Amino acid sequence: MKTIKIGIMNRDEFRQRTISIAKGLYKPTADDPKVWFDSVESMSRLLNTKNLELLKTIRQCKPLSLGELAEITGRRKESLSRTIKKMGDYGLIEIKEGPRHAKMPVVIADSFEVKLM
Repeated sequence: MKTIKIGIMNRDEFRQRTISIAKGLYKPTADDPKVWFDSVESMSRLLNTKNLELLKTIRQCKPLSLGELAEITGRRKESLSRTIKKMGDYGLIEIKEGPRHAKMPVVIADSFEVKLM
């Protein structure tokens, strides 16, 4: 597994950073965060205790489908699907094809490093 580097930067600063990158004025380093949130609050909404437990459960139990994950966690499949999609959007989880074309969640990282910018 790997560590995902998370950056926290307000939207205006992030926009300026993106423009600087596009203009060639700034080149991100390999050490720069790959996942960005605009506040600690927005990060904590996604990486709350319940969702961190979800990541741990996926990593340990390796469910073959969202249905199996719902059974293991006791959470509704519809709710899990939204959470998994959001985590996937941030690059924390990957959805692979499981048996019978099921959506199989796979955790990409086993730790996080947060950098306030």
